[in-house]
Amino acid sequence: MSTLARAKQQAKAHPLALDAILALAVLVCMVAGSFVEPRHRDSVSWVLRTPDLLSLLLMTLGAAALVFRRRAPMAVLALTGTLSVIESLTGDPRTPVAMSAVIALYTVASTTDRPTTWRVGLLTMTVLTGTAMAAGPLPWYAQENLGIFAWTGIGATAGDAVRSRRAFVQAIRERAERAERTREEEARRRVAEERLRIARDLHDVVAHHIALVNVQAGVAAHVMDKRPDQAKEALAHVREASRSALNELRATVGLLRQSGDPEAPTEPAPGLDRLDELTGTFRSAGLHVEVARADQGATLPAAVDLAAYRIIQEALTNVQKHAGPQAKAEVSVVRVGPNIEITVLDDGSGENETQDSGGGHGLLGMRERVSALRGTLTTGPRYGGGFRVHAILPLKNRTPTGEDPA
Repeated sequence: MSTLARAKQQAKAHPLALDAILALAVLVCMVAGSFVEPRHRDSVSWVLRTPDLLSLLLMTLGAAALVFRRRAPMAVLALTGTLSVIESLTGDPRTPVAMSAVIALYTVASTTDRPTTWRVGLLTMTVLTGTAMAAGPLPWYAQENLGIFAWTGIGATAGDAVRSRRAFVQAIRERAERAERTREEEARRRVAEERLRIARDLHDVVAHHIALVNVQAGVAAHVMDKRPDQAKEALAHVREASRSALNELRATVGLLRQSGDPEAPTEPAPGLDRLDELTGTFRSAGLHVEVARADQGATLPAAVDLAAYRIIQEALTNVQKHAGPQAKAEVSVVRVGPNIEITVLDDGSGENETQDSGGGHGLLGMRERVSALRGTLTTGPRYGGGFRVHAILPLKNRTPTGEDPA
């Protein structure tokens, strides 16, 4: 974090201290300005003078009031404006007491709406400038009087500009957060709808055909000894119903596959014992992959073993697709207490930040696998470029019923 960023954070954390420093700086400027006087005759020069005690007191009170400008901006503006009017009526109008009123007007403009800024700004400019012109010892057209008008206008305008910019930035931030929430909610809604539809299809297939199989099997068992021909016919119906159920189940599950997915394998489900084979296929495709394992030869439950393998497979696939031709990937498998932690890092060009935003389901699939095991998944871009996938999978089942999450 840069020094400027740290300074901004500290200023936001201690606003009263920041206002105290500002008040001290304003007091120094006012006091310094009260000791010099411009002289315009043959040439421009400056002469020293000594301000009276009342002017010094008014400057001190005006600067002290600025310490509380965030808590009560209107009250501080009223107080500093009153001090400026008193200075114009009783003291030397060249003493810059109005500087505190300008700062207070800026604070009001930056913390209120535009109509209030217009009303308060016009009132402040009119009162301070009118008092200096009408009751001060200088001619009404003196540059000191016009300076009060100009500086109060600048304070109000600057405060309104700062308030507008803050509102604009806040609106952009809220719009981005709302869009992110909407996108996540839409993704969750689609997943829920798809699960409900598949559940309904599976229920219809299983309920109908299993009920038919149950009835025909009961008939076959009842007439097996006395009427074997009828039992044979019932078993044929059982066979036909089971074949139809398998075909419909295969079609329903096939809807979950993407185009181009391989056929369902008949071999055992893969696990981390095939990690070297998996990374070897990516190395053959040109991806530089380094593997570090510290799982202490732990025997993982079947569901955890399969989920860890699939997470690494999907993460490396994303690296190969999105990280660029020169990217390198690091895979680590670590046993930490009752959990197994899977981490996949890459040093890609930064395009990983948008992976899966174009309709893919890689990260969503990872999240579903990890959630089914009651684990946690963290994904996101790395500082300096690249992407990080980190999954924590519990080795022991943490479901309430004690059922296997697979």
